Amino acid sequence: MCGIYLTNIPYEEGIIKDKLKSISFRGPNYTGFKKEGILYFGHLRLSILDLDPRSNQPMVSDNLTIVFNGEIYNYKDIKQDLIELGYSFNTESDTEVLLLGYKHWGKHILEKINGMFAFCIYDSNTNKVFSARDRLGVKPFYYYWNNGRFEICSQIRPLLQGKSINEDAISMYLDTDYIPSPYTIAENVFKLPPGNFCFIDLNTNKLKIEEYWNLKEVKIKDISYKDAKNTLHNLLIDAVKIRLQSDVPIGSFLSGGIDSALITSLASKISDKKINTFSIGFDNPKYDESNIAEQFSEILGTNHNTTICTSKDILDLIPKLIEVYDEPFADSSALPSLLLNSIAKNHVTVALSGDGGDESFLGYDHFESLERNKFIIKIPYFIRKFLSAPIFLKAIGKDSYRVRNALTTKTENDFIENIFSRKGFILKEKRQNWTAHYQGYKKWSNSLLQKAADLNIKLWLENDSNVKVDRASMAYSVEVRSPFLDYRVIEYARSLPTSFRYKKGRQKRILRDILKEYIPEEVFNLPKSGFSVPIGEWMRHELKDEFYKALNDDFLNKVPNLNSSKFKILLEEHMKGQKNHTPYIWKVYVLSKWYDEFNF
Repeated sequence: MCGIYLTNIPYEEGIIKDKLKSISFRGPNYTGFKKEGILYFGHLRLSILDLDPRSNQPMVSDNLTIVFNGEIYNYKDIKQDLIELGYSFNTESDTEVLLLGYKHWGKHILEKINGMFAFCIYDSNTNKVFSARDRLGVKPFYYYWNNGRFEICSQIRPLLQGKSINEDAISMYLDTDYIPSPYTIAENVFKLPPGNFCFIDLNTNKLKIEEYWNLKEVKIKDISYKDAKNTLHNLLIDAVKIRLQSDVPIGSFLSGGIDSALITSLASKISDKKINTFSIGFDNPKYDESNIAEQFSEILGTNHNTTICTSKDILDLIPKLIEVYDEPFADSSALPSLLLNSIAKNHVTVALSGDGGDESFLGYDHFESLERNKFIIKIPYFIRKFLSAPIFLKAIGKDSYRVRNALTTKTENDFIENIFSRKGFILKEKRQNWTAHYQGYKKWSNSLLQKAADLNIKLWLENDSNVKVDRASMAYSVEVRSPFLDYRVIEYARSLPTSFRYKKGRQKRILRDILKEYIPEEVFNLPKSGFSVPIGEWMRHELKDEFYKALNDDFLNKVPNLNSSKFKILLEEHMKGQKNHTPYIWKVYVLSKWYDEFNF
C-alpha cells in the first residue's frame, strides 16, 4: 500500500518532491524518485511484503519501470507460473511479479491478478505508459490530462495547484455526498474508472482508455441453498487466507456487525496465531456497540482492543478529515474510521475489514425498503400519483416517507437512483451528469434488489465506501484488506438467487447461516447501531458556533448552484430542533472547510 506519481510535465525536482511530501502519510517507509527521459516517477512506500530495500520503487526491469500501489494477493501463484516460463526474481515482492507478468503477458496480466491496485508501467522500447486500476476501485487513481501533458497520482492534492474548480462536480457532490468517477473537483483532472486500463502514447501524445472488467448480465445458478452456502464459505475462506499474507503485524477490525464478525471468524480459523482485533465504542450508548464486539472477541479468542471515545475525540479529527480526504467528502462515518485506524496503527500495519458485505448480500436498510415497496412501484404511475395525496399518506403514519417515494417516483429505476441521490434538493438547478456513467445496472438484471445492489457496487462502493476506507487507513499508514471485495465473491454472490441473500426480512441470510458455525445466532442478532456519530446533535450544541461561522453568507453565496436561501432555512430549522437536516448541513460545512484548506 503506497502512493504513486508520474508526470511528463517538466517540473523542477524540488516541486515534485514537495508534491510527494504533501501525501507522505501514504508511504512513510521510503520515498523514491526517478527521472527517465521526459518522465518523472515518484513513489511513497508503506512496506508490507519483502521489507528489504531491494523492493523499493520505482522498480526497473530492463526496458520497464513501474510505480505500484496496492497488493496482488495471488502473486505467489503468478510468480510460480513465471518461474516455469523461465523468469528469475531478485525480490520477494508482488511488485516484481506484476512487472515481469506485464513483460510476459502485456495487458492480459490484468485477467490473472487478484488484488487491489493502481499502477503505471513505462516501456522505453515503445515509449508508452500502461496504467490500470483494480476491478472494484479499492485503490485510487487520479490523472490530469491536457493535450498530451499528464500527471498521475494516488491522491488529488498534488494535482490541484493552478487548476480551476469543476462547478458541475460541486453540484454532483451536493447531490450525492461525494464526486462520482470519472469526475473530480478540478477541471481536466479525472479518476480512472475501476476495471479500466489506459495507454499513454508518448510518440503521438494520445490517451486511450479501455475496460477490462465489469459486472455482467446476471445468470442465476441452478444450485441448492446448502451447496451455495458451502461454496461461498470456502470461497470466503480463500479470500481471507490470501489476505493474511504479510511481513508486518496484521489484525482485524471487529464491530458489532455480521460482516466483520464473519471475516474475523475465518481469520481466526486460518491463522496459527491469535488475531488482534480492534473496535471503538462511544460514551453515548445510543451509538455504542462495543459490548457486542467484545462478546464476539471472547467467543473467537482474539486479542481485543476497545477504545471508548468521546465527542471531543471525534470532533478533534475534523481537520484531519479535510487534510486527507482532499476532495469534498460528506460521509460522516469517516470520522470514527479515522479514529479506529489511529488506534490500530499502534499495534498493526495491516487490518482485515468487513467492507463490501452489505453491497453483495443485501444488508443495507434501503434493500428492505425496496422489498417492502416493490409492489407499489409496479402500479401504473398515474394511479400512484393520485394515491400520493396527503389524505392517503396521513393514514400511513411513520412509513409515509418510503411509501411517498414509491408513489411519486415515475419508474422503478428512478426509485433505485433516488436511494443514492438527494434529487437536487438544495440546488438551484438540478444537475445529475454523473448518472450517464452508471446506467449498466438497468440491463444486468430484472430483479429490483439486484439492480439496486449493482448500482450500490458501481456507484457508492467505489466513490464512498472505498474512498472512506482508503483515506482513513492511509492517514495513519495502515493497509486495510477487504475479503468481501474479492471480485470472485462479488461475481458469485450475483449468481445466487436474491432469496439466498434476503428472505422475509432476513438480510444477509446466507452470511448469517455461515456465521452460525462460529458465533451463536442469539449473539450476532443483537441490535446494531451502525458506524455513525451524532453529528446532528453536535451541530446544535458543541459545534453550533463553528457551523454558523463556517456557513456564513460570503461562503454560501459563492458556492456554484447552491440554493443558499433555501439552505439557510434548513439550517435554522435544524438549529431550533424543528427538523433534522444533518446530511445537507454537514455536506455544505465540509465543502466550506475544503474551500479553506485549498484556498479556492
